[in-house]
Amino acid sequence: MTKELEKRFAQVGDQSDKENPTFIAKFFDPVGSGTWYATEYNPESKICNGYVTGLAFDEWGSFSITELESIIRPFGLGIERDIHFTEMSYHDLVPPKPKKRKLELQELKEGKEQESDKER
Repeated sequence: MTKELEKRFAQVGDQSDKENPTFIAKFFDPVGSGTWYATEYNPESKICNGYVTGLAFDEWGSFSITELESIIRPFGLGIERDIHFTEMSYHDLVPPKPKKRKLELQELKEGKEQESDKER
């Protein structure tokens, strides 16, 4: 965690109430599928809040930078910070699912209503 990142996390502040928070930093397993996206960081506890993908299932939660730093993967590799990562929103990473089924049901309902109007 760099001082620049710590300053940026402080500028952005608490994002827990945001529907579409901004990811400030990305950490990844170079020999696995785990990826940690941080939205908030507490420098005293070294705990991030964010979104984790590539493990058993994707989820929001907290993760420890100290714990990530202690992980040793094959060939002596550790969890790394993506130095090329640029900030992105949650919806950029995971686009909202379209309301297709809701629209289909509405269209079916409207079609049935039109048919019943014809019968009258």
